[in-house]
Amino acid sequence: MSRGPLPSQLCLLSDLPLRSTGEKVRFMGCVTSYSTHSAVLTLEHSFPKGSHVSALVDVQLLLGTMKPNQTQIGEWVNVVGYVTPLPPGTRAKGTTREPRKVAIQALMLWSTGPLDLQRYESTFTIA
Repeated sequence: MSRGPLPSQLCLLSDLPLRSTGEKVRFMGCVTSYSTHSAVLTLEHSFPKGSHVSALVDVQLLLGTMKPNQTQIGEWVNVVGYVTPLPPGTRAKGTTREPRKVAIQALMLWSTGPLDLQRYESTFTIA
């Protein structure tokens, strides 16, 4: 018997395309763009080297609580949310120049603050 929502699964942004629609995830990424029209943040994190994935994070549910710096290009943020289907007209698989895309409905988002990126990356084992 369930006594509340399922916990989120910590993963790398580059692993998001492997997650199923509806799965609750927690990840970190760097803001590369923000659309005020659609309230979608685009996050990237090029780890492991050569991974080319963009997370399209819908933040509409959070607009009342987000701080302006959380949408600035270059800001590192943590996200808890659900994997959702990509919006119509968005290609999931990228080309050699275009990243693979995955859509996320954000439930929580916060700035990472001071970050030792190499230490964070070292906590994930790469096979």
